[in-house]
Amino acid sequence: MLSQKRWNFLEADEAIVEALQKQLNIHPVLCKLLVLRGITTFEEAKDFFRPNLSQLHDPFLMKDMDKAITRIEQAIQNNENILIYGDYDVDGTTSVSLVYSFFKQIHTGLHFYIPDRYTEGYGVSYQGIDYAAENDVSLIIALDCGIKANDKVAYAKSKNIDFIICDHHLPGEILPDAAAILDPKRSDCNYPYKELSGCGIGFKLIQAYALKNDIDVNAVYQHLDLVAISIASDLVPVTGENRILAKFGIEQLNQQPRAGIQALMSELKLSRQLEISDLVFVIGPRINAAGRIAHGSEAVGLLIEEDYNTAIEKTVKVQQNNTDRKTLDRDITEEALSLIDNNNGLISRKSTVLFQEHWHKGVIGIVASRLIERYHRPTIVLAASNGKAVGSGRSVPGFDLHEAIEACSEHLVQFGGHKYAAGLTIELDKIDAFSDAFEKAVAERITEEQLTAQIEVDAVIELNDINEKFFNIIEQMNPFGPGNMRPNFVTKDVYDTGYSKILKDNHLKLNILKDGQDPKNGIGFGMAEYMDIMESKETVDICYQLYANVWNGQTKIEFRLKDLH
Repeated sequence: MLSQKRWNFLEADEAIVEALQKQLNIHPVLCKLLVLRGITTFEEAKDFFRPNLSQLHDPFLMKDMDKAITRIEQAIQNNENILIYGDYDVDGTTSVSLVYSFFKQIHTGLHFYIPDRYTEGYGVSYQGIDYAAENDVSLIIALDCGIKANDKVAYAKSKNIDFIICDHHLPGEILPDAAAILDPKRSDCNYPYKELSGCGIGFKLIQAYALKNDIDVNAVYQHLDLVAISIASDLVPVTGENRILAKFGIEQLNQQPRAGIQALMSELKLSRQLEISDLVFVIGPRINAAGRIAHGSEAVGLLIEEDYNTAIEKTVKVQQNNTDRKTLDRDITEEALSLIDNNNGLISRKSTVLFQEHWHKGVIGIVASRLIERYHRPTIVLAASNGKAVGSGRSVPGFDLHEAIEACSEHLVQFGGHKYAAGLTIELDKIDAFSDAFEKAVAERITEEQLTAQIEVDAVIELNDINEKFFNIIEQMNPFGPGNMRPNFVTKDVYDTGYSKILKDNHLKLNILKDGQDPKNGIGFGMAEYMDIMESKETVDICYQLYANVWNGQTKIEFRLKDLH
């Protein structure tokens, strides 16, 4: 079956591309890639290709940072107990690990707390505040959550517990009554970069504390490994300050990883240099699995562990959690696909809302993403929890899921999240009403283009454009991620040399050429079905990304097929 994906060819201002090419003296296609990423001058290109930690913004530009640092200094001076509180996902657990590890060197009265996904749910909980009160805590530092926890913060205040909120989610109209609220998305915050992860906000907090208290900056930078993991896993844009933090965090992971990550890499037999994709697909899911299957505090326990041998013991549990997560993910996805495939009413909708009481709450977000791969439409998957339905929603490129859910909020107990991902709670008897309202809200807002899977093509190039210099400059655009994705190229009218073949019954090993140009090698994972077309010697257009294939000490530039028309 030939691709149903739409190729969206991105356009850049040719005059700007030409002017940049004169300054940089590199292939014009590379200049186009830069312009598409908002880089239009020599100076901007220099900063992009040579990111430096000195380019990080002053943390005191963030609204309330001075208040936050003053309150922490007061707590340390008065020997108060401080609770580091964070959500159970990767961003939350890395945030807690970072702030806890830093302040543990300075202060003894430190505790951490991760809410239970099943008994407490997302964000700040009354149980967490009760735990703080029972342990004589007078300051809670909430990370990756809390921006809408007005009632919880008021409850804490009634128990003489102050809050410092470090969040990156969109605030509500009224902010909680906290001692300090660090969130660049506050309308009154002039911090220059708005897209930090929750762990990134935690990093700015310790950066500010170190600056004010003359602590060696390396005591802050040694935690960049956690920031990189959070940036990769939380899918925040890899632009501006995030790109700098991710780049140096990946360097930290490769040169001096903390004991817990070193143990995890050893357990996984990961001896190669890690890239951002390893954080997204290998490291992140294993940290996440603790909160999905067992308890998020297990992930924090691993990440703050300083003894390598103890960390090795802890990775065994982390690995088992991940194995269990994968089994649940596969089984529930198969059941969910079957529910849709056997129901014409569900197939014809512009949205998907599915509920099964027995589904595991810990993997429904992953399942929602899997359903989008097949049906490409806004999707919410629900499971039963504490007498209600709890759900995870995922969206398609360009569609604001949060806005569509907000339009149906009358049917919900609560909800929160981003443009592309959200969590929600519904009374069981309201699921059908919500499902219909959500379908109506999506149908009114979504375009046909958004309902069709698409690939954004950065540039059309020839096979002969691909050489070592061209590839090396692309590699310098790393780390890749949202806002700075690995470029997609299209080459038209290529055909098989006769040496293409199928590997392991599933993958397409390609050897192609174009008239008058040198042949090139590549692979299409899971694309064995295209072999008949290649054997027919028909000319095809291919969409691909470029990678280095390292084998037996030899490095070859190869393409990875994304699609074929």
